[in-house]
Amino acid sequence: MKIGYRTIKTAIGTPIAISIAQLLGLTNFVSAGILTILCIQPSRKRSVLSAWHRFAACIIAIIFSIILFEILGYNPVAIGIMLAIFIPVTVMLKITPGIATSSVIILHIYSARQISTGLLIDEFILIVVGVGTGLLLNLYMPSLDNKLKVKQEKLENNFQAILNEIALYIRDNNEEWDGKEITQTEEILEDATELVSLDRENHLLRNEHPYNDYFSMRSRQFELLKKMLPLVSRLPKTDAISLQIAAFFEKLSDAVHPGNTAIVYLEELELLRTKFDQEELPSTREAFETRANLFRLLHEIEDYLLLKEKFKKSDLKKKNRRD
Repeated sequence: MKIGYRTIKTAIGTPIAISIAQLLGLTNFVSAGILTILCIQPSRKRSVLSAWHRFAACIIAIIFSIILFEILGYNPVAIGIMLAIFIPVTVMLKITPGIATSSVIILHIYSARQISTGLLIDEFILIVVGVGTGLLLNLYMPSLDNKLKVKQEKLENNFQAILNEIALYIRDNNEEWDGKEITQTEEILEDATELVSLDRENHLLRNEHPYNDYFSMRSRQFELLKKMLPLVSRLPKTDAISLQIAAFFEKLSDAVHPGNTAIVYLEELELLRTKFDQEELPSTREAFETRANLFRLLHEIEDYLLLKEKFKKSDLKKKNRRD
């Protein structure tokens, strides 16, 4: 069983918040732990937003409590009317995550049966301790670079396997491939996208992320790879053109890495296209369909390589701007 960082932070932050509130002599000191639990979030950005939502909602709840309880009295009907007014206000102000936190404060005031300066100060400090402890703990977020690097390596290994299997199918009509890399790649791209999004939220002042464009590029390349598979299955297995295509896919398989060699393969692809243009025109329907599939395949391969070339150029520009 793996214990996550949120669990660890909750386990550390809750007793700290309660201890601080107890040392300060707050009446409802245990509630500081509840506020901290509610404020622990998976990223810095969400933590800051959560703290703001809960703090703002609690202040509004205190104001509403002063007005409504003093007018309507301390009874369950007053609580119902309070929530009927308070919740729509939080929705309008877009601070609904603070409803649960502020409900704790409302019930504290209701239990006290009277409004006093001491009570309001007590509740305000309780909010600051509970929300503040959660916010401070969330300032530390572990780096996700290693996880993203692992995802990158697995993804490139799968790309290599897919390209190599395509080459084997064209050359030897090898149908033993179970296609597991396709499913794995989809899962890797989905996980990586979530990790990138989470890591971006951990850097409040950084809009760009070094892995964002990379996984976006690989995702679009993967869609092209899936388009190539049915085209490859329609190529003849024995002619010279197919053998050259197989060799080309083998080279692409060996060249899957973070670096930029796309330009080399784009030039080679253009030479292949020139050779194919010099072939005799198809004389049968089958030959014509084969030639059409071939050119569609070349077009998909070209788009695949152009994506990598464009990505590396943009990557270089970003690096130059940083330099």
